[in-house]
Amino acid sequence: MSRKAAVTALTALAPISWGSTYFVTTEFLPPDRPLFTGLMRALPAGLALLALTRKLPQGAWWWKSAVLGALNIGAFFPLLFLAAYRLPGGVAAVVGSVGPLFVVGLAALFLGEKPTAKTLLTAVAAAFGVSLVVLKAGAAFDLIGVGAGLLSSLSMSAGIVFTKRWGRPEGVGALAVTGWQLTAGGLIIAPIAFLIEGAPPALTGTNLAGYAYLAFGNTAISYFLWFRGIERLSASSATLLGPLSPITAAVIGWVALGQALGAVQLLGMVIAFGATLAGQLSPRKAKAPRRPPDRSAPLKRTVRKFRWTWRFRRCDGKAHEPRRRPSRPPAPKEPPTEPPTEPPEEPPTAPPQPPRGRRPPRAPASACSSRSSPPSSGPAASSSPAPSTTPSPRSRPPSGAGSSPSSPSPRSPPARPGGSGS
Repeated sequence: MSRKAAVTALTALAPISWGSTYFVTTEFLPPDRPLFTGLMRALPAGLALLALTRKLPQGAWWWKSAVLGALNIGAFFPLLFLAAYRLPGGVAAVVGSVGPLFVVGLAALFLGEKPTAKTLLTAVAAAFGVSLVVLKAGAAFDLIGVGAGLLSSLSMSAGIVFTKRWGRPEGVGALAVTGWQLTAGGLIIAPIAFLIEGAPPALTGTNLAGYAYLAFGNTAISYFLWFRGIERLSASSATLLGPLSPITAAVIGWVALGQALGAVQLLGMVIAFGATLAGQLSPRKAKAPRRPPDRSAPLKRTVRKFRWTWRFRRCDGKAHEPRRRPSRPPAPKEPPTEPPTEPPEEPPTAPPQPPRGRRPPRAPASACSSRSSPPSSGPAASSSPAPSTTPSPRSRPPSGAGSSPSSPSPRSPPARPGGSGS
């Protein structure tokens, strides 16, 4: 079951409950007390809801609650009972069944709901079906009764439209708003009832049971469901549930009171019930004309993708980056410690070598060579040089190896020929 169907079913319980009012009034309540009955329906129920919700109107809702209470309760109940006393029951029900037509006109004026041919046809069909159910041959008409019936239907219709228009204040439930309206309506009925009917009659246990049912089951709960449904449904859909009330009254009279139902009454029930169901169906939405396939769709997607990519690049990605939580600033980094630099090691210096291409100087003749050679005499001996014992550079040992401290240095100057032994 959809949500709208559930709301419609709960809202329909209100007019079904109101259909039992005629049976309870004739079987459980004192006769000839219509205004007192209306007062006992409204005021105790409103005070009970106020005590339960513990909320009072604020600001403009004081006068709004008074207006809604007068339209839905304070004016509707006295006019309805006046029409019931002046007209036969069937005629009064038929006059009251024109309420959907009033709602259609007021909704177009105050709510902007355009009346459709379907709504008008269902409203007319519902009124016709109710007339077949309750209207009997030879019924008398009274102008005052007809006028009272039309005014009561107009008052209830205006209450539906303004309840839909004003809604309810923010933070306040439908139960509290229902209590405000019932209390205001009961306070309006109270002085009229005491002025016209006088003091209240003595009540029996049966009367108290009947008033308790009317106050809490037939009024408090039913009006709560009714106002709640008006908020969620359209005004025309809600008011087209009204024909369920006379249908329920006819069925209860047939079951509990033994009233006969003929073929005409059964046909009227079918017509009224069918009109009620038709008024709850939502109009089908017109299908949009089918468009031919767009052959340029791939090209459009490519162009759109290129534009998006270009926008992303132009913004450098900053506009599309996800937001990140701000992180703590990083700790300052310490400069890296460089190891101490050591001076580069100097390569070992090689001993100085004599320059190439120069012949090393001759070593002086040693004393040992001069002593070992025999003494020469004559000028030939003095002019020939002594044989040199200095080794060649290739066979000479390195400096410091195999040399005695008395050996002369290779860099010493050459000795003169003919030394001390000559």
